[in-house]
Amino acid sequence: MRKLSATLMSAALWATVATGASAQEPVKIGMMQGFTGPTESLVKPMALGGEMAIKEVSDSGIFLGGREVVTVRGDSTCIDAAAATAAAERLITSEGVQGINGATCSGATTAVLNNVVRANGIVMISPSATSPALSTIEDGGYFFRTAPSDARQGQIIADILERRGISSAALTYTNNDYGKGLADAIQAAFEDAGGEITVVAAHEDGKADYSAEVGTLASAGGEVLIVAGYLDQGGKGMIQASLDTGAFGKFVLPDGMVGEALTNHFGEALDGSIGTNPGTDSPGASMLAELAEGKDFKGDDPYVPEAYDASAIMLLAMQAADSTDSAVYKDKVFDVANAPGEKIYPGELAKGLKILADGGEIDYVGGTALELIEPGESSGSFRETEVKGGKFETVMYH
Repeated sequence: MRKLSATLMSAALWATVATGASAQEPVKIGMMQGFTGPTESLVKPMALGGEMAIKEVSDSGIFLGGREVVTVRGDSTCIDAAAATAAAERLITSEGVQGINGATCSGATTAVLNNVVRANGIVMISPSATSPALSTIEDGGYFFRTAPSDARQGQIIADILERRGISSAALTYTNNDYGKGLADAIQAAFEDAGGEITVVAAHEDGKADYSAEVGTLASAGGEVLIVAGYLDQGGKGMIQASLDTGAFGKFVLPDGMVGEALTNHFGEALDGSIGTNPGTDSPGASMLAELAEGKDFKGDDPYVPEAYDASAIMLLAMQAADSTDSAVYKDKVFDVANAPGEKIYPGELAKGLKILADGGEIDYVGGTALELIEPGESSGSFRETEVKGGKFETVMYH
């Protein structure tokens, strides 16, 4: 009997040790971005920005009593819904992530939401999926985005064109959820302001020649060509064909087209073209730029602040909930992202974690001057740029 009791006590001791060890296993965050595909040049700095926030939290030693946080990457490819779904399923079922920063693009995000996120009850915060359709998608309260909807970007572009005295434009879009939603928003806002969209035409990614599509657009006319596409794929091809044929010499470039890869390729041939992407001149933006100095990316690269903020509010919500269970901490995302509370900026995540651990409140401002509005997306500020001397230069913020 004594031997049996000793055996049971030993088993209980080992169970206790095992449970304690399990409780201290690293918290895993999925970084599911389009590492390959039409936005891969944008994604490298984005992912590094999101991972910088994760490392900052992990290094603090304060997160959930000292838990380590690690990143597990998954490739959503941007445009392959099946690949995005498979990547999300691997992250959740095989890797055991407790949340996902991503996806990059709206189509992949929609697929993952419908096929994986709701079924598994995992929080996903996208830094860059901007389709207006995501504002009304059924998500069970698990989806957020630190980027604003393209409904707002459409209005910003219309305002810019009106201010610059541009009264007519041709419009092309990449043939997917992102492109169609953005094109609809631009057309509606520009026409409401009295402008004329001479023609709207979709283009497919991955083609070798876009001269036929450009010919259709050119025949309708327009002072500029609005290219709602991707800088590493069809959008780039549409610009190349336009320049080669002389059909258009100036372009309006929404967020998916704004990046150094584009200006590095075309140089001064793009001078005078207008760009828009989420951005702010808030103190947090400058602080994030300083944090990134000496690293392999820039803190003000497109969607880097949004990626940093996505990781930050996810982990701060876990801290506020004292839980890594998505069903629990999803209800704290709004609380940590909005007032009331002490304002928290990039580089101050340890401060935010300590306040929450002590039972206080925070208002995460981050690198984007973040304010979440229903249904869980950024109210959003935009940066207007113009290509001068072959480089995107900031004109103003909206």
